[in-house]
Amino acid sequence: MSSVEFIATEGFRFEYTRIAATQSGGPEILMLHEGLGCVAQWRDFPTRLAQATGRGVIAYSRLGHGRSSPPHGARGADYHFEEATRWLPQLLRGWGVHRPLLFGHSDGATIALLYAALHPDEVAAVVAIAPHVKVENATLDGLVRAREAFQSSGLRAKLAPYHDDVDSVFWSWNRTWLDPAFRDWNIEALLPAIRAPVLAMQGELDEYATLDQIESIGRRVADAEIVALTGCRHAPHRDQPQLVLEATTRLLARLGQREGDCGHALAPR
Repeated sequence: MSSVEFIATEGFRFEYTRIAATQSGGPEILMLHEGLGCVAQWRDFPTRLAQATGRGVIAYSRLGHGRSSPPHGARGADYHFEEATRWLPQLLRGWGVHRPLLFGHSDGATIALLYAALHPDEVAAVVAIAPHVKVENATLDGLVRAREAFQSSGLRAKLAPYHDDVDSVFWSWNRTWLDPAFRDWNIEALLPAIRAPVLAMQGELDEYATLDQIESIGRRVADAEIVALTGCRHAPHRDQPQLVLEATTRLLARLGQREGDCGHALAPR
């Protein structure tokens, strides 16, 4: 992976890595990590994505994750919306990125979908890997298992090298999702506002959700392709990276055919 840099906004520093495009034209790819993720946890996937697509790729860590600044105060239940409406627009301006392809995993996929719904003219496409659009019983069961693993099965030691404050990262994520007040969290009503093409991929063995997550996207987004991956869990880009790379490359090729590769997404027919 390219070296890590920092970008500042509102007095906070966000770590990021940026890989230059090898082909001209087309949207840059912005990667949005999972609830316990950060730049480093993408491992070599940003490089592989850049090599497979020829596009420039940026991956960054949200506040409190990786080496980014800690947030002021506790995470709110609306943190997906805050990322999509406050931080992501500022970061895109800071990087000089216009109409990116948003590539998100889990929480990052949710943020990508929200940004595309709330800024429908400012996104070329979305790749949503294991997205969450509502809370399911399977989600809560997975979070309880994660809590037990963090407390007694080595998950804390596994995550600690990636974050300056691993306890804050884990507990702010886990407690938010397990809060009874969060049980009714749902973004399905916003999905029809998305005009950009969406590729939603999920493993059939996802330990945090059922396939109704991507099926819901398929029912509500005008231009949506949903892909269920057999033998795959919550992280398809790690379990079956080649399939994810191939599907993303096909999406970009379709964008190029529809737009003349000028990077301006057309409204779905």
